[in-house]
Amino acid sequence: MPPRGVLAFPQPTGETAGTGDRPVAGGILGVRVNAAGVFAELKRRNVWRACALYAGAVWALAQGIAQLGPTLNAPEWITRWFLVACIVGFPLWVAFAWFYAWTPGGFKREEDVQRDPSRVRGTGRKLDFAIIGVLAVAVVLLATNQFVRRNDATSRGDSVAIEQAQAELAKLPSQSVAVLPLANESGDPRQQYFSDGLSEELISSLTQINGLKVIGKYSSFKFRDSNDHPARIGATLGVAHLIEGSVRQSGKDLRIVVNLIRASDGASIWSHTYDQQLKDVFAIQSQIGMAVAGALKIQLLGQQPGIDEKPPSGNVEAYRAILQGRVLARTSTEAGFRQGAELYRQALALDPNYVYAWGGFAIVQANLGLAFLQGDARQQAFTEARKAADKAAALAPDASMSHLVRGYILAQMDNDPAAALVELKKAYARAPNDGTAIGFLAGGLSGAGQFRQAAEMYHKAIGMDPLRVDNYAGLAYVLQALGQFEAAEQAANKSLSLQPTYLDGYSLLGFIAMARGEFDATERYARRMLEIHPGDISAQAFLAATAILRGDVATARREASKISDPRARASALASLQQISGDAKAADASLRDYMAKHDKDDPLGIAQLYALRKQPDEMFQWLDRARNTPGAYLAGALLSDPLLLRYKNDPRFARLCKALGLPLPGESLPEATAQT
Repeated sequence: MPPRGVLAFPQPTGETAGTGDRPVAGGILGVRVNAAGVFAELKRRNVWRACALYAGAVWALAQGIAQLGPTLNAPEWITRWFLVACIVGFPLWVAFAWFYAWTPGGFKREEDVQRDPSRVRGTGRKLDFAIIGVLAVAVVLLATNQFVRRNDATSRGDSVAIEQAQAELAKLPSQSVAVLPLANESGDPRQQYFSDGLSEELISSLTQINGLKVIGKYSSFKFRDSNDHPARIGATLGVAHLIEGSVRQSGKDLRIVVNLIRASDGASIWSHTYDQQLKDVFAIQSQIGMAVAGALKIQLLGQQPGIDEKPPSGNVEAYRAILQGRVLARTSTEAGFRQGAELYRQALALDPNYVYAWGGFAIVQANLGLAFLQGDARQQAFTEARKAADKAAALAPDASMSHLVRGYILAQMDNDPAAALVELKKAYARAPNDGTAIGFLAGGLSGAGQFRQAAEMYHKAIGMDPLRVDNYAGLAYVLQALGQFEAAEQAANKSLSLQPTYLDGYSLLGFIAMARGEFDATERYARRMLEIHPGDISAQAFLAATAILRGDVATARREASKISDPRARASALASLQQISGDAKAADASLRDYMAKHDKDDPLGIAQLYALRKQPDEMFQWLDRARNTPGAYLAGALLSDPLLLRYKNDPRFARLCKALGLPLPGESLPEATAQT
């Protein structure tokens, strides 16, 4: 008899009638074997037990991952890919169990092991014990999850919170949705900008559906990789439905998976997988919008006006460039602005008629000049911003994006809040559900001194993007301007509850305290800002300004010398000289500052004259500031305590009127303090 190795299966004789054996062609390694022989051999080699052990181990490990994942804030894809790996590994495990035997000396090739019935039985018993042990662990984990973990205090609290969230959701209109960030499943973290960009574009498309409430991206993106129950997410965002999904890009192939779920119970209402070419991405976005509208029983009333981010040529590479450029520009660093501007240039080279790219490039250049450049470099950035804005207006004079950009430049670069407000109202009229248009209009109303209307618009912005911190910051500013300090503090503190390291929140609290004359509180907030971001220029300037307002020359000099920005440091040092009591030093510091900064900081020079109590010269420099790009004159007239000392001067009223601001002493209707 031949040795019973791998190839020594019982060979069929063809005499199978009445035996119950069925000839099987092929078999493992292509040898003809009968079914009974194969099953017997699988049993002898303990393959069945190996399969049971594998299944039990996978079950136990999956239970452990599922229970520990939320505690460790592990993303949901870990469990999914673990199961995929286990499925792929199963045939490899079966093959291993077939070819290798478990012996007291370790694993050995099956053909090298002597066939000993006692060894086979012993190995089988050991595997049985192993299977029982693994299954026991799995059962214990399951029982722990079902009867212990779900009944402990935390889980009971979670259950109560979910029930409360479900009760809140029952009060919400059905036609409301939030788009959670689509997961990037390309395997390349550098492609995150693309999946995020598609998520934003989907939000933008849905806002154009009449009658549908859509939450803005800043709030919905807070739940990236969240393990929260859908009811809690929906209640937090104030929507009855959620959209989740994933994006996978491989070369020119694109797969987008979208799932519309009911927030109250997480049930899927509609889902679809789009397997198309990358060039079809814009058609997919439209299809998703139509499908969501149909699933929520919303009648489409045709294309609503909005901010169109898609290139008119359909050039996907141009679209990818602006998505990546936008991400970089949002870092608000000099490098981010410069890199973002370059990517916008690339998009425009690919599609010169791309209105959204022209508008985005204009805003990036304006922000670069306002935040980081001085002198000729700043003016060059402003020139490029104006040219880009003009190009957008020439291509699409009535587009919301064109009006937004014109309004932004008028407000930030040209010190013309009245003209800016006209443009921003036009942008809002063309995109009334767009978060960007709403936020810009709220800022424009605030800049024009229309604080009641600004507060109302900020409330609308908060309703659409309830977790966006700068909406609360803007509301805090206008409430402060209305003299509603407690409500302003509530709004600023709300921003900090959403983002404890939000510097603007502390800065607003510092301004509110300063307006009240509570300099100790202002100093405390400035110190907190420096703890979060050592070397923060605003915090350093706060400390110097507080000492100057107190008349504490020594402290003002010490704090001013720490300011890292050269111009801000020079301004603070010149300011403290004006209160030093040394007239010659005060005059010298003023002349020196004027010689260096007469072109780029006329407002700062006006503030120096305000400290010197010389209103004639102050108003002369305020007039110059009115014609200086980026001087922020309107905001200073509304809030600067040094300038407001002269609010009863007729020249102050004339200046406010020229800028379209409310006149001093003019009564303004109070805004609601709700946050």
